[in-house]
Amino acid sequence: MSTAANPFGQVLVAMVTPFTAEGEVDWPAAEKLIDDLVSHGADGIVVTGTTGETSTLTDPEKIRLVEVGKDVAAGRAKIITGGGSNETAHAMQLARQSEKAGADGNLVVTPYYNKPTQAGILTHFRMIADATDLPVILYDIPGRTGVPIKYETLLRLAKHPNILGVKDAKGDFSEVSRVLNQTDLLYFSGDDANVLPHLAIGAVGLIGVTANIAPASYRVIVDAVNAGDLATATAAHRSLEPLVRAVMTHVPGTVAAKYILHGLGRIGSPRVRLPLVGPEEWEAAQIENEIDLVKDIPGLDFKNFRPDRNAAAGGALPKVAGTTR
Repeated sequence: MSTAANPFGQVLVAMVTPFTAEGEVDWPAAEKLIDDLVSHGADGIVVTGTTGETSTLTDPEKIRLVEVGKDVAAGRAKIITGGGSNETAHAMQLARQSEKAGADGNLVVTPYYNKPTQAGILTHFRMIADATDLPVILYDIPGRTGVPIKYETLLRLAKHPNILGVKDAKGDFSEVSRVLNQTDLLYFSGDDANVLPHLAIGAVGLIGVTANIAPASYRVIVDAVNAGDLATATAAHRSLEPLVRAVMTHVPGTVAAKYILHGLGRIGSPRVRLPLVGPEEWEAAQIENEIDLVKDIPGLDFKNFRPDRNAAAGGALPKVAGTTR
């Protein structure tokens, strides 16, 4: 698998944004988490994406996360800004500010809530891609946005010189193969349970939530696929299965990832911002039951896992409300 024309890397982490118990960004925790992820195999960090709670971050927080990421990564990994906006002008502005802050790439989600036509989606992405020199990854996740990026639209978008990749959370493997056959787009798995199947049909990497917790295992999978070692990749995939289920099944991935990271002592608080809330008692129990099944993940030891259901309960209202321009 060649990555010569890949400016993003292969193991990309959709990073959570650590908050204090009061719901403010915990900047020292963010720096530590970025360093930990890069040190354990991530070659790209997506800040301010869905998992980073982009919907409830202010624009200054988003830009500062790019700056912090660049400082901490110090050339060891790419820093990609995520999220975009369902307002084209706002997404263009964020892209320009992120480029100025040092971002290495821009992950842009399909406009959500508006439910535009494919012509509107095409124009939205093209205008954002035109706004900067940043390489763009399209984020196709109709379960969140309400609309897919259709095959014909992907073919047209692939002709834009700045649109280089797709994060696929649509789950249509036959369409992925079809687009890969007809374009040079780089595909990234956007579904933690399907990373290995995506790689097997030609995806170049992943943008993962569970990678916040186990980046080294995803490094193993990608490196094994690159080397043609299916047995090693499959073994790592199978060992990750209960952890992926713990993170992605019972509550939003952001909520579960923070709950687990806090239980492992990697972040100071599991707090999320409203309308997200921490897991309820029965949801926390389900997550913990899945964790009990996790075995043989290098560098990950749950013997000292101390989840705090009380600390995770509820959600925060930050001092500054909403996404601001």
